[in-house]
Amino acid sequence: MEEVIRGYFGACNSGDADAVATYFAPGAVHYFPPDMYEGPFRGGETIGAKWSWAVRTLGSHWTVDEVICDPDTDRAVIEWTHEKTKAGVVLRGDEWYHFDPDSGLITEIRAYYASPQAAGLNRLELAGFPYAERGYAASG
Repeated sequence: MEEVIRGYFGACNSGDADAVATYFAPGAVHYFPPDMYEGPFRGGETIGAKWSWAVRTLGSHWTVDEVICDPDTDRAVIEWTHEKTKAGVVLRGDEWYHFDPDSGLITEIRAYYASPQAAGLNRLELAGFPYAERGYAASG
């Protein structure tokens, strides 16, 4: 799992959308906080295209700072840094990864950013993530 994650980040940093896509199982989803991008990125090709654009346009570069893997449940969590070198911006956060047990490819990424609470939002959770369907505690 760690090898797949580090390979994925290397592909992201290369700006090669096709290389990024090879790390994802069919139907993979990358979730983000509300109002980020246009919602979840769905499919390896979309994920690859978005990160390729970020490298070309923003000078994006990502590092994996910490990794914890749980092979028994096909899950991992990482801490990362994203530098947008052309804008002088640094983002930090964590991501939860789920892997397909047969192929070892990524099926889901849930991104959590280190940032202040967004004013005006009464629900601070990932946009489009099926919390209720997955049995998470939620009201409304």
